[in-house]
Amino acid sequence: MKSYFFILLCAVLTLSSCRTTAQSPVYGSKSKKAEELFKKGYSAYRNSYGSEEKLQEAEDFILKAIKKDPEFAAAYLMMGEIENAKGDLTKAIEYKEQALIINPEYSKNEYFYLARLLMRAGDYKKCKQNSLKFLRFKNTNENFQAEARQMIQNCDFAEEAIKTPVPFHPKNLGKNINTDRAEYFPTFTGDGNTILFTRRILEPKAILRGGQQEDFFTSSKENEEWKEATPLSNTINSFFNEGAPTLSADGNFLIFTSCQGSDGEYGDNRTGKGSCDLFYARRIGDRWGKPRNLGSKINTRHWESQPCFSADGRTLYFIRAIKSGRSLDPDNQDIYVTRLQNSGYWTEPEKLSSKINTPLREESVFIHPDGQTLYFGSNGHPGMGGMDLYYSRLQENGEWGTPVNLGYPINTNGNENSIVVSPDGTLAYFASDREGGFGDLDLYSFELPEKAKPIYASYMKGIVYDQETQEKLSATFEIIDISTNEVLLVSHSDPVTGKFLVNIPTNKNLAINVAKKGYFFYSKSFTVNSTKEPQNTNIPLSKIKVSDKPFVLENIFFDVAKYNLKQESKAELDKLYELMVQNEAVRIEIGGHTDSDGNAKQNQELSEKRAKSVVNYLVLKGIDISRLTYAGYGSSKPRASNDSEKNKALNRRTEVKIIGN
Repeated sequence: MKSYFFILLCAVLTLSSCRTTAQSPVYGSKSKKAEELFKKGYSAYRNSYGSEEKLQEAEDFILKAIKKDPEFAAAYLMMGEIENAKGDLTKAIEYKEQALIINPEYSKNEYFYLARLLMRAGDYKKCKQNSLKFLRFKNTNENFQAEARQMIQNCDFAEEAIKTPVPFHPKNLGKNINTDRAEYFPTFTGDGNTILFTRRILEPKAILRGGQQEDFFTSSKENEEWKEATPLSNTINSFFNEGAPTLSADGNFLIFTSCQGSDGEYGDNRTGKGSCDLFYARRIGDRWGKPRNLGSKINTRHWESQPCFSADGRTLYFIRAIKSGRSLDPDNQDIYVTRLQNSGYWTEPEKLSSKINTPLREESVFIHPDGQTLYFGSNGHPGMGGMDLYYSRLQENGEWGTPVNLGYPINTNGNENSIVVSPDGTLAYFASDREGGFGDLDLYSFELPEKAKPIYASYMKGIVYDQETQEKLSATFEIIDISTNEVLLVSHSDPVTGKFLVNIPTNKNLAINVAKKGYFFYSKSFTVNSTKEPQNTNIPLSKIKVSDKPFVLENIFFDVAKYNLKQESKAELDKLYELMVQNEAVRIEIGGHTDSDGNAKQNQELSEKRAKSVVNYLVLKGIDISRLTYAGYGSSKPRASNDSEKNKALNRRTEVKIIGN
């Protein structure tokens, strides 16, 4: 605004024909005394730099100028700037409106500036009127023209949104989370029972940061109530700012923003590539490791922040703001995505499409555990005027759909951001400084409107252990869509506690595979619907050794009375192939089994052919035939009595037995 008034003053100094010939050609006032007072007031304003004393001095001079010349349009405009700097939006608008009443032709751009103020005030009718007036002028700034058209679009949207408000009843998370300091940017574990968030705390030594800094705090639920939040490990929290965290579903992998620039004081692990970078840290047991920079593919000389790690354990969304010269361009801030490859390296980040990113600003991105609903903040899509919250659905072609505004009064003429949504899709969380809180920004929850809810995502948690010794194990998890053979999720159990927690999609036919070198993999097929409770499953793994005890391959499928492998069997067969590759000395027998229905001889032949089909698959994949044998057992070795369809299904199975190691 100050730079604008320097331009305004230059325009005023050269003005010669805007007013009547009785006016002074210098400032547009009839009174030289008013001009002198204006110059003094303008000088005080330019040197105020937020000083209340200087702003008051400027106001005193300008009001005296207006008293000397009540028709002094430039002085009214100056008062509008002063009141805006003081935070009185209503008075700022009144003064600017009065200036344009005195002289409607004084400045084309003033209609644009007034429309901006009216948008901030939520006066959509007048905002649209002034935007339209500005657009009628010729030879105006093209950027202003584009913003004026955007404001008209926002006004039309906002007026309709106010007529059809959505339910909105925000609930403060309480005194154990919120304080008189600012709390914001929350993230949760996959079960929603642990929260991690940013809190601004006092730090007298941080002189250049106003005597404060940002640290992480965490809390967990006890009897559905949040316990008192405590600081995260000092390994993560530092003298510098840490903010905008994102957790993996199990809470053991953290990605966050740290703004130390390229002069970090913690060695290479905390040295940044630019102004703000993304770092990661792992927790093993109850101890956090040292943070590490995510690397030069993700972090640049620009500004990277506000990460969101997807439930699949392989996809990272984040915000990048581009530097223009040495400063950040506020209108060049977009959502990017990168994916973790099997090699352990991230792909080159890509901008999301222009359906999501606009020429203006996007921020606070959140991908729900359903993997199909994206939430974010933007001031470039039709909205209420400031930063609004939106959601987008992933389409069948793999592209994001047109964003939908969450609606009024979730969105207002102010700025809304920092939204995250619970795995079950019922609650959203955000930061707000609304009245009734504990002070500054507080964290709140609210129930999402039905149209904005994601697909319900459940979770599975438990412990992986050695079946014989009960030792807790670190193992790799994969959740696979059986119908497409797509790996939906990759995760690991904790090497100290053996604990795991993974989000799982609903209404899909899924397979879980848990693998550890030296152990036979665990597999199970299942379907979770939106009414089923989250699953608590402890997973035993057995060491690979010669034994008469077979392992059941839970996800091998054939059509009735046929022996051709169905496509849905591929995920399980590939896991068996990987086991054979990783354990080169292992020899196995594939055993086929049927239920007791039908002819015993035919059942035996069918079971043998099915076992042979599995062997053939492995041979074609490259496993030496000398390591494989097969047998058909028909219905001779049932797991259960053949007295129900459920038991018969248990008896129709394919097994693996270790016969050499």
